[in-house]
Amino acid sequence: MSAAEKLLDISTNDLMAEVQRRIDCAKKPEKRLIFIGPPGCGKGTQAPKVKREQCLCHLATGDMLRAAIASGSDIGKKAKAVMDAGGLVSDDIVVGIVKDAIKQPECKKGFILDGFPRTVAQAQKLDEMLAEQKVALDVAASFEIPDGVLVERVEGRWIHPASGRSYHTKFAPPKVAGKDDITGDALIHRADDNPDILKTRLGKFHSETAPVVEYYKKRGIYAAIDANQPQPTVFSSLMSAVNRQK
Repeated sequence: MSAAEKLLDISTNDLMAEVQRRIDCAKKPEKRLIFIGPPGCGKGTQAPKVKREQCLCHLATGDMLRAAIASGSDIGKKAKAVMDAGGLVSDDIVVGIVKDAIKQPECKKGFILDGFPRTVAQAQKLDEMLAEQKVALDVAASFEIPDGVLVERVEGRWIHPASGRSYHTKFAPPKVAGKDDITGDALIHRADDNPDILKTRLGKFHSETAPVVEYYKKRGIYAAIDANQPQPTVFSSLMSAVNRQK
């Protein structure tokens, strides 16, 4: 089906809404954000909302790796070779994948980087790459929440794999149990969303990420977000941080 034929299937109201969305997006300032936080802190819930509000793209490390490999790009081939050999993808490869990703049209107004950087070395490499592009990060938002709260959150979490939308059986249930609100696709419960694995991941997160937080504090772009609040309150805090003046 051609592009013109596909347009015939879209209602006039939907077309006009999309045109208006693009007009509104053109007026938005560019923003380049990092979301820092442990598993279950709410990054996956808030990122799509901030993405829509600011007309950004959402770049999750795992998704980018899979997309790069599927595309067959040079950097994707390098990542695949390392992963097939059972190795860990190097910082340089991940930064290269980020570099390719932010060139996409949907990232024209900026991005939300989720899951990277995890170490100070990665943060430095990311800064160097962005400096080559003559841009810089605006905000590093840290989702702060007690570890004890995360267990209940993670145990009840369900994910829509294609979009990254997240739900919770207690706090944010889907309209139809087990189904994504938008597409109706089946939701999944990730194998690593259990208390034992969470404890291990939290320990690693805190040991690796504490220096990253200090790095961004020194850069003057750090913003602490109290993530142990209702979703609308967290979103409001995020937007205040995103739109603050440097």
